[in-house]
Amino acid sequence: MHRLVNRKILRRLARGLYEHPREHPELGTLSPDIEKVAKALAWKDRIRLQPAGAYAANLLGLSEQVPARVVFLTDGPSRTVKIGRQQIQLRRTTPRNMAAAGRLGGLLMQALRHLGKEHITRERMEHLKRTLPAKERQELLKDLRLAPAWKHPLFRELAGE
Repeated sequence: MHRLVNRKILRRLARGLYEHPREHPELGTLSPDIEKVAKALAWKDRIRLQPAGAYAANLLGLSEQVPARVVFLTDGPSRTVKIGRQQIQLRRTTPRNMAAAGRLGGLLMQALRHLGKEHITRERMEHLKRTLPAKERQELLKDLRLAPAWKHPLFRELAGE
């Protein structure tokens, strides 16, 4: 691997984490895709990840903010991985928070937690109804028991109940 890095065929992102660098004709070498790096970390360490905070809100289109520090909840050990100027922070959390990991319900719970009850506006709810597929919105009812009570009406509204 070391020789491949020296010949610029691979780029070392972190210890034990490599990628084929992507080149853009005008921008030069592009930053690695955070989602792909997170999936590689999860595969390598055999852990589950759940986007959290501002990153979860950004993924759903509820926030324009693009965080410099991407936060994932995990059932593995907590740690921070620096990739260029960006950081991926893995935070160990409870099994209850990881119960809906990898599903829309888990992502929505984390995004709503970040925004807070007082910042869930009608416009944001309409945005979610427009952008989320109806079939996936029906799946939210399965995660209802995992969500705090103040999120139940929001999940039901999105599911179309």
